[in-house]
Amino acid sequence: MASKLSILVEFWVFLKVRKKWWLTPIVVLLVLFGALIVFTQGSALAPFIYALF
Repeated sequence: MASKLSILVEFWVFLKVRKKWWLTPIVVLLVLFGALIVFTQGSALAPFIYALF
């Protein structure tokens, strides 16, 4: 758990120092799509979600 938290802290510091705020929406969308695929993998919604991509 600590290593996952350190990755988030390191990413936050990177954004602050390098002023690359345009990366934030891209990373958020990738995480949301990943979570959507993982959580609906065994459900009846899976065929509809996979059809979107």
